[in-house]
Amino acid sequence: MATSSLWRSGLMVAATILVAACGSKVTLENYNKLRAGQSYDEVKAVLGDPARCDEALGIRACLWGDEQKAISVNFAAGKVILHSAKNLN
Repeated sequence: MATSSLWRSGLMVAATILVAACGSKVTLENYNKLRAGQSYDEVKAVLGDPARCDEALGIRACLWGDEQKAISVNFAAGKVILHSAKNLN
């Protein structure tokens, strides 16, 4: 039983490394695909799942990436109203 659990843990670590090695979708090329008026689902199709989203006063602010490299997108009524990037090369 312990061997099976250890094997599964190792497999999960390997899968995480593989996903990271495939590269982030937080790129200048993908940022340039974003347009005002796109839906949340359209943005997700380009960037994948966001690292986090917060909502206040009808505005949904989502972040893809981290402190070093990020794309931020604000939505109102489910549509992009503003997007910005940090450290994309």
